[in-house]
Amino acid sequence: MQEIKENITMDVLDQVDIRVGTIMQVSDVKNSNKLVKLSVDFGDFKRNILVGMKGERENPCEIEGKQALFVVNLAPKKMAGEISEGMLFDIGYKDGIIPVLAQPEKAVPNGTTVG
Repeated sequence: MQEIKENITMDVLDQVDIRVGTIMQVSDVKNSNKLVKLSVDFGDFKRNILVGMKGERENPCEIEGKQALFVVNLAPKKMAGEISEGMLFDIGYKDGIIPVLAQPEKAVPNGTTVG
């Protein structure tokens, strides 16, 4: 298990914009042996978010239609020739287990904020 990170203030946490989005489509990133592209609906906007999910799941498309938590205010980042416009929150990667989605306990409107 990972050690607890250093304490932060609420001001720092408030800078992170975490929202619920529905994963509409999962597609292959051809120039990568790890990345897939998620097309995510956040209600008022849509984003493409790259995730290192190949090899972690037998069928990455199994998460299509599911809601999950995403960081939406990260600077866009180019990876394997594609632009990622956020970050998926998943649980387990750093602990060496197959990651699972961080999800709301029941459906909420896309774009709902955390906090």
